[in-house]
Amino acid sequence: MAQDNRLIHSFPKNALEEIRVSLNVFRGKQYIDIRTFYKGDDSEFHPSKKGVTLAPDLLSDLEESIKKLSDALEE
Repeated sequence: MAQDNRLIHSFPKNALEEIRVSLNVFRGKQYIDIRTFYKGDDSEFHPSKKGVTLAPDLLSDLEESIKKLSDALEE
């Protein structure tokens, strides 16, 4: 079971959590992963169950959703 993760971007959500956007390959298929990571007792960040994994062909739908969200926030 080969797995390859490539971090694209991360940003702090709060003092104990961050959001990470990654390109992951699992069983030969590429996926987009947007996930919350939490700071553990060891002061390292660990993945939580809070997140979404999408097939790359849904990227344009995600981009459209973010554009619409941005427009709505400007209203």
